[in-house]
Amino acid sequence: MKHEFSAQVGELLNLMIHSLYSNKEIFLRELISNASDAIDKLNYLSLSDEKYKSICENWRPRIDIKCDKEAKTLTISDNGIGMDEAELIANLGTIANSGTKGFLAKLSGDAKKDSALIGQFGVGFYSAFMVASKIEVKSRKAGEDKAFLWSSDAKSYDISECEKDGFGTDVILHLNEGEFAESFRIQNIIKKYSNHIAYPIFADIDEWVAGDPNASDEKLKDGHYESKNTQINKASAIWQMSRSQLKESDYNEFYAGLSHDSSAPLATIHTKAEGTLEFATLFFIPSTEPFDLFRADYQSGVKLYVKRVFITDDAKELLPSYLRFVKGVMDVEDLPLNVSREILQENRILANVKEQSIKKIFAELEKMMKNDKAKYEKFWQLFGKVLKEGLYGFNSHKEQILKLCLFKSSQKEGLISLSEYKEAMASGQKDIYFISGSSEGLLRTSPLLESYKKRDINVLICDGEIDNIVMPMAGEFEGCAIANIANQKTELSEDEKKEQENATKDAGAIISSFKESLKDEVKDVKISSRLTNSAVCLVFDENDPDYATQMLMRQMGHEAKDVKPILELNWNHEIFTKLKDNAILAPSMAKVLFGMAKIAEGANIENPSEFNKALEKILSKAL
Repeated sequence: MKHEFSAQVGELLNLMIHSLYSNKEIFLRELISNASDAIDKLNYLSLSDEKYKSICENWRPRIDIKCDKEAKTLTISDNGIGMDEAELIANLGTIANSGTKGFLAKLSGDAKKDSALIGQFGVGFYSAFMVASKIEVKSRKAGEDKAFLWSSDAKSYDISECEKDGFGTDVILHLNEGEFAESFRIQNIIKKYSNHIAYPIFADIDEWVAGDPNASDEKLKDGHYESKNTQINKASAIWQMSRSQLKESDYNEFYAGLSHDSSAPLATIHTKAEGTLEFATLFFIPSTEPFDLFRADYQSGVKLYVKRVFITDDAKELLPSYLRFVKGVMDVEDLPLNVSREILQENRILANVKEQSIKKIFAELEKMMKNDKAKYEKFWQLFGKVLKEGLYGFNSHKEQILKLCLFKSSQKEGLISLSEYKEAMASGQKDIYFISGSSEGLLRTSPLLESYKKRDINVLICDGEIDNIVMPMAGEFEGCAIANIANQKTELSEDEKKEQENATKDAGAIISSFKESLKDEVKDVKISSRLTNSAVCLVFDENDPDYATQMLMRQMGHEAKDVKPILELNWNHEIFTKLKDNAILAPSMAKVLFGMAKIAEGANIENPSEFNKALEKILSKAL
């Protein structure tokens, strides 16, 4: 039966065929990875499901590669779970919409970079069309009698019944050129990309046999090539090996096969624990951002094994969501093979492995921060926003996350840590101060910074979207409270208190006029002790969210009441000196100054026409 590809799939296949030629050989990595996944699934079922135990009684999982130079075909076969007709349509006839869109959106036009994305979006199978004009897939599902043939020329595909001995899948590529029908070329690609696939990969390899001058048979006197079916890869569970047995290239090859990412990882974290709790973990910190990093339905980057048996690659419980950028493997000895979602959530052994894994990852990041600041800043640029999510709520690792956070600041160029902030705190300073909002430029020129600059106190500039939510929940760091300057009351000396009281009395009439004019828009109007240059600023009571936080809460779909700010006046400013003698303009000046203060905060003026009228009135008096 003939089927048509969707328009998006057609666009994708066209790219595969015509645009992504710079790294064609990765098609084999993708097909071998798919074969390994199929064996993983059957391996798990053979141990956990009675239906499959008898089917797999004498089963020896393997992947076979067959090259035919004359026919220009390459066949990749596995004896994994196999597919029925419906699964062939679902897995090969369509592509997950999110994956297709994600892949197409990430394309840069650089063929080398773009080809490296193949596999990360669930489109790896289609990379075979880079080297083949036609692909046939013969598959028979384990436990079933019928086999099916899927065939495509990249324009459409057909599915029909066929004959196949044994369960599993054969992918037959009709090659455009003979390069990938050469056994030595295939051998080199497998060793490069798939050496640590956990199942043996066999191929007929032409090996040189030296001649024997004493042989009676003339043919044996001369050297010749002889085809031998040979295992090409190591087929090792690399995470179960000792670190002393492995090279950096071994880790990088395994990571490339695991993550479909051709870039070397920023860090590798390999742990083998023995004793009361036995487990092995191998984690990688990527050097590129996964396409689904900020999607609610992100794919877990960690595969769970039990005694080397693959269990799942879709368990988000293995690591907290703020570490979802981590890729790797977790192999736990004492879990049941039929581990359920409930066991994943509640099992004490897994909880201990998770806790130790988090500590190991944090320790590696701390080491990177200390020993290679440039590399750590690259990590922070990629994944800092995700890691900061761990500051939300009542996370027991909050202190460790804060230690890893980097911030912009009002006194320094570049990024600093909280430890560096503490070391440079002003004399007598007890708290760590920050200001948050959506624009770094607005925050750096905020009137709220004036008194801190005057006292030589550094303020963290938090302009990330998530900062408005997580920073108020950060609490404290190493005994120092982390405080938002928009909610801070200025500590005054006795002389300063007396000066402020006198100013408040002097400004009584103006303050009353401002309060009346802004009665629906502000909680209070006060004389400021924090301003030195600006005429006014907006602050919020200690537990009130500022404008940026209110806006973000609404964007996230939460109900957020309009919390009114407090307007503070710099009574020593020239505007108020002149306003004393022209009090009739106070209502209009209140509207203008309040609007200017909102603009300085990055907030919108809700009634622009009223603001403009007040401004026009003041301008007409000034001319």
